[in-house]
Amino acid sequence: MLTLASKLKRDDGLKGSRTAATASDSTRRVSVRDKLLVKEVAELEANLPCTCKVHFPDPNKLHCFQLTVTPDEGYYQGGKFQFETEVPDAYNMVPPKVKCLTKIWHPNITETGEICLSLLREHSIDGTGWAPTRTLKDVVWGLNSLFTDLESDFPTDLLNFDDPLNIEAAEHHLRDKEDFRNKVDDYIKRYAR
Repeated sequence: MLTLASKLKRDDGLKGSRTAATASDSTRRVSVRDKLLVKEVAELEANLPCTCKVHFPDPNKLHCFQLTVTPDEGYYQGGKFQFETEVPDAYNMVPPKVKCLTKIWHPNITETGEICLSLLREHSIDGTGWAPTRTLKDVVWGLNSLFTDLESDFPTDLLNFDDPLNIEAAEHHLRDKEDFRNKVDDYIKRYAR
């Protein structure tokens, strides 16, 4: 992280000596994203849920990172779930792209890794989708909550049984919670250790 922050400071010094005509729009857009990410990553690392870890395979590319969620309660306790996050050039006007790399049996995550989380939607009917005021911290806390709200008597709107992404898993949970738990446990043993 410090490497990218140092690079951004150095690049800012070089930009002052260049003319505006030589810098392309895409360079400026990436630069804005990277500047936001330096700040947001520091905030994220200082405010991570205790069940989450962030890993940057290349510390010079803050726009690509992995998140590991290890739930300490509920159906998914004992599992280790990997997510891949890519922050697009147009960030923070568009949300990050997130995919679950761990095969999972979950109403809001497909077995192929697609995720239904309103704040990851660019446009949302209910008004809870992505907004430029949201940050990576919101994304991580939102993903983490997908593992903690399922057993609650009062689940939050993050877990959506009215419009689930994995309809079969949602119907399974509503029909037979004990069998649902058994299938989740089987998936954890097979894919999430």
